[in-house]
Amino acid sequence: MEAQRLPLNQMRASDTERDLTVDRLAVAFSEGRLDHEEYERRVGAALSSVLVGELRSLTADLPEPEIPVPPPRVHRERHRDRDPAGAPVPWEEWGEEWRWWLGVAGALTGVWGVASLLGGELVPYWPLVPLGIWAAVLLASAIWPSEDTPP
Repeated sequence: MEAQRLPLNQMRASDTERDLTVDRLAVAFSEGRLDHEEYERRVGAALSSVLVGELRSLTADLPEPEIPVPPPRVHRERHRDRDPAGAPVPWEEWGEEWRWWLGVAGALTGVWGVASLLGGELVPYWPLVPLGIWAAVLLASAIWPSEDTPP
């Protein structure tokens, strides 16, 4: 038995279709095509509509929305930071490691400062231990950058 299909304007509207209609009305309102009262009336009708045809009648006098074309993305690389094969220069990675170190140093110093304030006296600067070990590893990686080269 062949199913009888209803015309599109007699089909029940989904929540997504209602939301799309409200979005389209919002665009028309922001462009000045609808005044505030008309916008409110149409949004109320869109949210309470049952059929797709009711939704279409709310936007029939509005122009079709333009599909925004995103501008092409231009990817620029800094050629001086790359070797001829395209691999990142080790110094760039080393600099990023130091940026992480500085961020953690700031956070640990903040924790130390709060602990000192809450304790009422300056406690020994304990962040020096983890930061010193990490700095030693970073300096060693600068002196001996590859694992193939013995110390």
